[in-house]
Amino acid sequence: MKANTQEVAALQPEYLGFIFYKKSPRHFDGNIPSIPSQIKKVGVFVNASISEIVKTVKKHKLDVIQLHGDESASFCQSLSNLKDIECDIWKVFGIKDSFDFSVLTAYEPHVSALLFDTKGANKGGNGYTFDWSILKGYTSTKPFVLSGGIGITEINQLSEILSTTLPIIAIDVNSKFEEQPGLKNTIRLQQFINELNIIQSKL
Repeated sequence: MKANTQEVAALQPEYLGFIFYKKSPRHFDGNIPSIPSQIKKVGVFVNASISEIVKTVKKHKLDVIQLHGDESASFCQSLSNLKDIECDIWKVFGIKDSFDFSVLTAYEPHVSALLFDTKGANKGGNGYTFDWSILKGYTSTKPFVLSGGIGITEINQLSEILSTTLPIIAIDVNSKFEEQPGLKNTIRLQQFINELNIIQSKL
């Protein structure tokens, strides 16, 4: 989020994301407006220092730290051991044509969830999905967020993958619903939410 945060919050998503990465066109540098307390605020960081993350978490009262860079498992451990902040930690991994799931083992004890995104030129917001069939090789019980180019046209694919036993805890949508970076089309978002609710009611 960057522009119409409260309008999107009115649609009652479970999470709203704010990107604290200066090279992103969606970089958020203002104050998060008042939103319902049940909506969790996710802060997205790319290779930021622990002190920078802590400062941002405290300033914006973030609920989730999403690590979208090259952060190591030891970095995640150090972050999770901090006593002065209480946040879930999501570590992002990019997938394109294949993925070695064994790299996740070192991270799993130190994160709340994983996030699988499309590997591309940008740190997120590439606008297209990766091959979800790769996730058939996922044998961990660690929950994960599905991301990467998801829009209304992916509803049928979502129906299929959500009917599996994969531990998907959230669907992350972004670029397919934007009028411009950080400005979301609430009409398209509402349509997507309605169709997703129909899918979930049938599961």
